[in-house]
Formats: sequence, structure tokens, C-alpha cells
Amino acid sequence: MKYIAFDDKRPFDLILLGRVAIDFNPAYNDQVREEFKPLKKVHMFEKFVGGSPANIAVGVTRHGMKAGFIGKVSDDQFGEFVVDYFNEQGIDTSHITKCTGGEKLGLTFTEMLSPKESSILMYRNCIADLQLSVADIDEDYIRQAKAILISGTALAESPSREAALKAVLLAKKNDTRIIFDIDYREYNWKNSDEISIYYSMVAKEADIIMGSREEFDLTERLIQPGMTDQESAAYWQGRHAKIVVIKHGMKGSTAYTCDGQSFSIKPFPVEARKGFGGGDGYGSGFLYGLYQGWEVIECLEFGSAEASMMVKSNNCSDALPGPEEVHAFIKEEKEKFGEMIARV
Repeated sequence: MKYIAFDDKRPFDLILLGRVAIDFNPAYNDQVREEFKPLKKVHMFEKFVGGSPANIAVGVTRHGMKAGFIGKVSDDQFGEFVVDYFNEQGIDTSHITKCTGGEKLGLTFTEMLSPKESSILMYRNCIADLQLSVADIDEDYIRQAKAILISGTALAESPSREAALKAVLLAKKNDTRIIFDIDYREYNWKNSDEISIYYSMVAKEADIIMGSREEFDLTERLIQPGMTDQESAAYWQGRHAKIVVIKHGMKGSTAYTCDGQSFSIKPFPVEARKGFGGGDGYGSGFLYGLYQGWEVIECLEFGSAEASMMVKSNNCSDALPGPEEVHAFIKEEKEKFGEMIARV
């Protein structure tokens, strides 16, 4: 069953709004291999574009979708690096603008201690992506998109939160589908009340909501704390959502559809290089499947496979695969572990 209809006449499959950053990961290539160790002992790093909505933009583009991005970057070499990288990938950058007050892109340094233990050190003072303002939101641009994706991090501070809310209002006005990737990061938020207030404002308008159980708990804290997954899905589908995806990390995830069905998936088994980046691959793959008109369980399997591929990689953007690579990975995993390896 097709739960969401996209307007095929629109030139952009997806326009994403929110965080873009620079990732510095311990070098792991043919020339240099920084093995698992504390960050303070790492000498060589590799530089990548990062930030969840930026990575998803790259991911869906690798799958042949046409993506655009609404965001702010620093007026320096790193800002140029991001725009150049997006242009090379085929992502429309016409609505990425440079900051005028000296704000800088976030810098993320990754610590990889073991296949099961990793963390990040984030520099986000005077940050560029949160300088996005209502003046940066163009109604005609949103009208050209089949859907927009709002990243929850964009709601952490003004003026970015107002810009994100304006984008949601204009999407509703122009019948552009709204995807809410809750994407909670503790940095920049002042308190848990603000999280619940702004997350719930977007969630109640969204056609698709994706997030972890923790992220749904944060969203629902001022509404009805302590809901089960089924209760959360029913609540947001009672507002507007057609599909609600709730993730439980290594325990798997479930997509709840507006006709009362649920579909569950487990991660494909891999040896991890890091404990993050999987969510961006998951989102890219899941959305690609929806746009192709696949059954929900097929979308979940494809997204879960892409997530597993990303946690075994050394970065969150360059390593994003194309559809052929994902299909090959699924085939290989099923030959090794059995046809129903990921399905619950």
C-alpha cells in the first residue's frame, strides 16, 4: 500500500533543512591506519562533510534522487568545502548562504575506542547552521519540492527555529510533504521544555516522523510522557503523520503506518568501525524505497542495510552507497545468514 503520494511534476524529490558540519575522523585508509584508541592519542585525521541532514542529502542523491539544501555555512574555506562537495555530488546549493557575522561551521572530532564504543567531541560555539533566518526561506523553492526534511537540530536556537517553522508552514500551504527527522543532539538546547515545545510543533504537521525512542520521549514530555511505541504512533497519526518510524538502536526499529499496521526490522550483522552514522544511511535508504513505491518492509530492509554499511565505514558521507551496492550487501548478508536475517 502507498501511504504517501508525491507530486511527480515537481523538480526536486527532497529539500533538506538544517545542520551541516565538518567531521574529523581518525585516519583509516591505505596510507594511514589509526587503530582504535583514545582521541588524545590520534595524530592523523581525515576531513569529511558531516551533519545528519547533509549526509541524508548525499545519501538520497547517491540513489539518483534530486535533492536541494537550505542552510547556512561559514564565510571561509570550510564553507567553500561544503558547497563544493555538495555541487560535486549533484545537490542543489542555490539556497545555501554564507554567514555575515563571522559564525563558523561546527567541527566534530570522532573518538573510536572499539567496535562498540565511540564518541564525538563537538565544537559548536557561535555556530553557522543556527544562523539560518526566515529571510532565507523561499516559498517558491519549497513549492518545487515533493517533500522537505526538517532536522530537529535546526530547532535548537533562534533564528534557525523560526526559519524551520516558516518552512513547515509554507510546505503545508503548498502541499509539499513534510518529513521530520527528530535528530536530537544535546548541544545548543537550553532545557528539555524547549525541546518538547519545538519538536512537537513540527511533529504534529509531519507526514513522516523518524526518531529513536529517546527522541520521541523528548518530543512527548510535555504532552504525555511515558508512552509506548504503539501509543506514540497512534498519537502522531491522530495529528497528521502517515508513517512513524521508531528506532531502538541494535534492537531494531519499527515503522507504524496509518492503517494500523507495523513492520519491524533488525540491523544486519557487521563489525562496526563507529557507533553512529547509521541513522543517516537508514534515513537515506528508507526514503529512497518510499519514493520508489516499495512496500514498507522493503524500505525498512533497504534502510537497515544501508545503516549497517555506514557503521562499518570510517565516515558518514563519502562512504554512502548507491542502490546497487546496497542490494549487493543485502544479497551477500542473506546468503551468509539466511533470507529473513533482518526481518522480525
